[in-house]
Amino acid sequence: MPELAEVEFYRKRWNPGLKQKVAAVLLHPSASVFRGCDVNLLEDQLTGATLLSSGAAAKQMLFRFSGDAWLGLHLGMTGELTVQPADFEPRKHDHLVLRQRDRSLVFSDHRMFGRVQFSTGADAPDWWSSIAPAILSDAFTLDAVATFLHRRARSPIKAVLLMQERFPGIGNWMADEILWRAAIHPKQPAGTLMPAQIKTLHKECRWVCRQALEMIGGESAELCDPPKTWLFPHRWEDGGSCPKTGAKLLREQIGGRTTCWSPARQILVA
Repeated sequence: MPELAEVEFYRKRWNPGLKQKVAAVLLHPSASVFRGCDVNLLEDQLTGATLLSSGAAAKQMLFRFSGDAWLGLHLGMTGELTVQPADFEPRKHDHLVLRQRDRSLVFSDHRMFGRVQFSTGADAPDWWSSIAPAILSDAFTLDAVATFLHRRARSPIKAVLLMQERFPGIGNWMADEILWRAAIHPKQPAGTLMPAQIKTLHKECRWVCRQALEMIGGESAELCDPPKTWLFPHRWEDGGSCPKTGAKLLREQIGGRTTCWSPARQILVA
C-alpha cells in the first residue's frame, strides 16, 4: 500500500493540470471507490471547475477546485494517478477521469481498495482537517510520542507505528525502516521502551519521512527506491541480509503485517 512518500509522488503527477479547467468528468459511478460519495454532485461541481491546488497528508490526497469543491483520493493498495491525452477513453479500471483541454487526469485502481471523496464548502472538509499532525510538523513532539506509547503499552511497537492517529503516513515498509534504524525489535512492547529509545524512535521517524519524501516523493518522473544502505531493498524476500551487520534478516507476521528485522541488531528485551 502506498505510504507517505509514494502518495506525495502520485499527487505531483497531476501538477500539469493545475490552473486548468475541467471540460468533462468521466467516471464509473457503481465502482466501490465511490462508496459514500455523491457522484452526481461530483460530476456537476467539477465540470467547468479549475484545479487550484493539491496537497498530501498521511496516505491521502486533496485537490481543491474553484467553486469551493474538494476532491479527496486514497490510493488503497493499487491506486494510481496518471496524465493521459485529452481524448483518453477510460478503461475498465480507470474510475475517474477529469478531461481538460490538453490532457486527462486519471485515477485508476484495479482492485478498488482506494477511495474517492468529495465535498463542497469554504473550508477543507472534516475528513481532511481531522488527519493527525504530520510527522515533520512541530506538533509531532517527543512528549506526544512518549504519551502515545504509554497508552498502548502492551502493543508491539511495530503495530503502534502503523496507527495513523499518531504516525500518519507510516506504513509497513517505513515502520520496518524506522525500527531497524532505531535498533528496536518490532515485537518490543511499546510501554517497555526506555526514554533514550523513545528519543531515538522519534528522531528516526522524522529522518525516514524526510529522506523518503526527498528520494521517492521528489521531482523524479518515476518512483525511485531508497539506496542499498537502507533496509528497504533487502526486506522484500526471504534470505536478505542486514546492510549494517551482514546478518540474515528475519520475516514474520507481527500485528497482522509481514515484518522484517535484523536479529543481530534488533534485540527483543524481556
